[in-house]
Amino acid sequence: MTLVTDRIAASLSDTVTPQGVVAVVRGQDTDLVELLSRNPRLLALLVDVNDPGNAGTVIRTADAIGADGVVVAGASVDPHNPKCVRASAGSLFHLPVVRGGDTDSVLDAVRAAGVTTLATTLDEDADDLDSPRVRAMFAGPVAWLFGNEAHGLPEAVTARADARVRIAIRGAAESLNLAAAAAICLYAAARTEQAEE
Repeated sequence: MTLVTDRIAASLSDTVTPQGVVAVVRGQDTDLVELLSRNPRLLALLVDVNDPGNAGTVIRTADAIGADGVVVAGASVDPHNPKCVRASAGSLFHLPVVRGGDTDSVLDAVRAAGVTTLATTLDEDADDLDSPRVRAMFAGPVAWLFGNEAHGLPEAVTARADARVRIAIRGAAESLNLAAAAAICLYAAARTEQAEE
């Protein structure tokens, strides 16, 4: 431990009001092959997610719900970004997080492992989250695909998914933010799985 002045502590931190503690740690990445070899039941797959706060919140939510891991693919933010680390509230350190990898390769590996892929979308012709068809898919392992905050999932990614799923919005809101949508989808899958045990 090394004590430093407030001025030095402020220069080592990227927050306006530093916590007063700074640490240098070695990141502990999980390999996709390793994660899939554990026969995961529930995964969150982030595709081109730019906002570190949203990415960190999804990691935290996945951890809280009991998901087996998060995969960060495509041009997504680095999960070790300081804002992402803070938003994960510690979950980044004990939930397997796979970073990197192009989206097509990740999807190939996930599907080869027998994991059903569910793409979130606003399209009216997509399956409703509460539909019997979607709930039946929760009986096996699933990976939820969540896309960019502004643009959603690329059409090429949505087309490769086993199902396209939408959350019915009953109020006047145009959409949900990424973290809220992820929480609803992950919880729905986890709740169904727990009810069957």
